[in-house]
Amino acid sequence: MRLHLFLLGAFALAGCQVSINEDEKNASGGNVAAAAQPESKVAPPGFQDVPQTGVIFDAGPILQAQVALDRVGFSSGVIDGKEGHNFQTALRGFQQQQGLPVTGTLDELTRSRLDTLLNGPATRFVRIPARFAAGPFAPNLPKDPGEQAKLSSLSYRNLEEALAERFHTTPEALAALNPPQTRLGAGQAVRVPNIQESPPLDPAKDERGWGETLESLGVAASQPAAERVVVDKSDGVLQAFDAGGKLIAQFPATMGSEHDPLPIGTWKIQGVSRNPDFHYNPDLFWDADPDNKAAVLKPGPNGPVGVVWIDISKPHYGIHGTSEPSTIGRAESHGCIRLTNWDAARLAQMVKPDLAAVFRE
Repeated sequence: MRLHLFLLGAFALAGCQVSINEDEKNASGGNVAAAAQPESKVAPPGFQDVPQTGVIFDAGPILQAQVALDRVGFSSGVIDGKEGHNFQTALRGFQQQQGLPVTGTLDELTRSRLDTLLNGPATRFVRIPARFAAGPFAPNLPKDPGEQAKLSSLSYRNLEEALAERFHTTPEALAALNPPQTRLGAGQAVRVPNIQESPPLDPAKDERGWGETLESLGVAASQPAAERVVVDKSDGVLQAFDAGGKLIAQFPATMGSEHDPLPIGTWKIQGVSRNPDFHYNPDLFWDADPDNKAAVLKPGPNGPVGVVWIDISKPHYGIHGTSEPSTIGRAESHGCIRLTNWDAARLAQMVKPDLAAVFRE
């Protein structure tokens, strides 16, 4: 498979306002029903570095900063080396947390602090493990919920998409990081963003294949504990604060629309459903096809709510992942809060039931 540019088809439904029966809530209190996890392969081993001799690669200051920000929990969404709103808000959050002047720009002081924290290159050369390259993949993933309901899982479309999410980037950015002749496959080497590597989840604490999901997204199971979550509509971010009121993480988010505005107010997190089934109810979507029927969609990163659903006390609303990470902060939702799958997975490891979730203008 040659690494090339391609655009992912947009899923017509943002995947919010989930409807289920009360007795279907899983043990973690989530608002998405738990069912048997589709059979999957053994969790892929860590990607092994490929030694580079005499190779000089200049990632550029933006990509360098994005990788450092991702490592310390101040995500700019996809790591693509581009400036924009998500990058600026990530810088502001980091500057606030570090006690630096909040400029939203990559000034010398901020860049120096980020370089110190990264303490290494912004990219690395890795070999693709055979189990990771094996998938399973869904190359002809349909857009229609009824057709999606026929699948055993809503997997990545191909290795390019899986590899991009594993390293918090896009297929287009991967193509830009590598020579045109680069091929993807088992045992092949590829340059990727140098995100933080982390130990896998303790198998004894696994839930619905969650350990494999965390590893496939390059997310550590161990995260700092949040005591409060704030969703700020004006900045388009979700922020997590610890018990002392310190900002400990920030993620770009898509929230609400003209038809389904963000429910402003103070709510509570009810629970977390990892690798959830999605109960599609067309009656809850203003833009649903009138011919659509209710359906249950199996778990997967390309499902309407991505890899996780964080339930809040407002019925049918929650915080969740997405099948289209490059649209975060640039598109509307059906009232819920959408994050990239890796940011949603990270947040899921930080929160617990009864935490306050403040949604503000």
